[in-house]
Amino acid sequence: MTDAPSLDTLNGMSAEELAARLSGPPEARAALVRTAAEGGVAEAQAVYGQMLLDGVGVELDPREALRWFSRAAAQGHLLAINMVGRCYDLGWGVAIDKARAAEWYRTAARRGLDWGMYNYATLLALGHGVVEDRPAALDWLRKAAALGNAKAINFVGSFYEDGWVVERDTAVAAEHYARAAAGGDFRGHFNHARMLIGEGRIDEAMAAIERAGVGATPRFRGQMAGFLLASTSPELREVGARLNAEIDSHYKLA
Repeated sequence: MTDAPSLDTLNGMSAEELAARLSGPPEARAALVRTAAEGGVAEAQAVYGQMLLDGVGVELDPREALRWFSRAAAQGHLLAINMVGRCYDLGWGVAIDKARAAEWYRTAARRGLDWGMYNYATLLALGHGVVEDRPAALDWLRKAAALGNAKAINFVGSFYEDGWVVERDTAVAAEHYARAAAGGDFRGHFNHARMLIGEGRIDEAMAAIERAGVGATPRFRGQMAGFLLASTSPELREVGARLNAEIDSHYKLA
């Protein structure tokens, strides 16, 4: 176990010394961040909570992560407020409670955090923990999209593709998906690929699918595979089969 420096030692470090410690092994970084977190630094508390949630430099401990997120949130740290919502939303260190998740997301959204806007909008759109309100969801998604949130941009595209609240417009949907893909969202990449497939631009679609697969969750990769395996294009079916094989291999190794 790495010895943590005292708060006095931490305060006495030069910028170069801090940078050197933060570029060291994960355990050393975690020890440094924990010292600052215990000293009351909200940013450090939020970062340490994320380390505990991810098991980076410390043992994975979602319950303890929530405690640190809550301490940072009590100081008004926006990302921590959103992360408390995520914990309640997904059951990280606490029982799932969509209504409480919505409360935390709404707070982060009203204070201007794009991720809070996106997460709150998602619950509103689906009616999870709150009364379903797709017009309000779209308003929040547009606000988050205006701040550059790629996932929100993609979701706005879905509203146009499915005709939720707005008149169905696949051209507007395709434009949003292209923007979301450019912003790095894996769902945006895949939705952009679907639009390209519809235009017969298979080579470009395959490149977008490859990019989608890089960041996609195993569940979404499975959905991608199912879509591709149903294609009339041999090239796309081949990509779908490969995705399926990779998913099977992942679960066998897990």
